[in-house]
Amino acid sequence: MTESPTNAHVVIITGMSGAGRSEAANVLEDIGYFVVDNLPLDLVSNLVTSVGVADGTRSKVAIVVDTRSGIDGTILDRALLHLHRDGIPTTVLFLDADDRALIRRFEESRRPHPLPESALARSITAEREAFEEIRAASDVIVDTSELSVHGLRDRLREAFASDTAPTMRVDITSFGFKRGIPRVADLMFDVRFLPNPHWMPDLRPLTGLDDDVRSYVFSHAEAGTFLEKVTDLLDFLIPEYEVEGKSYLTIGIGCTGGKHRSVAMAEAIGSHLRDRGVETSVHHRDMPT
Repeated sequence: MTESPTNAHVVIITGMSGAGRSEAANVLEDIGYFVVDNLPLDLVSNLVTSVGVADGTRSKVAIVVDTRSGIDGTILDRALLHLHRDGIPTTVLFLDADDRALIRRFEESRRPHPLPESALARSITAEREAFEEIRAASDVIVDTSELSVHGLRDRLREAFASDTAPTMRVDITSFGFKRGIPRVADLMFDVRFLPNPHWMPDLRPLTGLDDDVRSYVFSHAEAGTFLEKVTDLLDFLIPEYEVEGKSYLTIGIGCTGGKHRSVAMAEAIGSHLRDRGVETSVHHRDMPT
C-alpha cells in the first residue's frame, strides 16, 4: 500500500438517470473536487494516479459513472479495491428517486433515457434492476424525489464540504408514516407509541420544534426511556461502524404525521450526538415549511 495525502478523497458518483448526478457533480466541483464525467470504472485507478492524488498534487477527485459506462458490482468492487490498496479513502454516492419523480423529470426535459427500452417506465425499471447491487453497496444514498435543487446542494455540502478525510456523518430524518417510509434509512425507529400532541387543541398547530410540543412529548416517561435506549445504541454502533469504514449513517424517526413526535425526538437524538462530537444533521421531511 502506498501512502496517500491525509486529505485525499475519491467520490464515485452514480445512481439513477434523472436523479441528480449532474447536479451532484456540480456541487462537488464547487467545493474543490476535480470532476470527471462518464469514466469507465476500469480506468479509475489510472485516472487517480494521473491527476496526482497519490503524490499529493491534487487531493479530491469525483468521478461520475452510470449505465453508459457499463457499471456493475464486480467492476466497482475491483476499482475500489485498487484505491484501497493505495490507501485512498473512497465514498460511493448513489443518487436515487422514485419512479414517478424520474418519469416527470424526463417528460419535462424531453430528454431520452439512456437505456433504449420501448417505454420510459420500462427503461427506468431496467436501470433500477441493473443498479440494485451498486445501490446496496453505496456509502451515501440520497433520495432526491422531493428535494429541490437547492435542497440537494445543501445535503451534499453537508456530506462532502470538508478539507479532511471523510469521518462519520449522521443524517437524521423525521417523517410521517402516512406519507410512506423514507426510501433511504440505515436505521429506522417508530415513535407512534408516544401520546400524540395532534389531539391537544393548543398543540395541534405547532410542531416538534416548539417548546410546548417538546415539553409535552418528554413529559411522558416513556419518551425519555426511548431516547436513552436509542442513544445508548447509537453510542455503541457509531464507533463500530467507523471501524468498518462506514462514513455516513442515515436514521429515520417516524410518527403518524411527521409533525410533532418524530420531529421532537429527531432533534433530541441529534443534540445528543452533537454533544458526543458526532457530525450530525437533522431534516424534517413532512413538517410544514
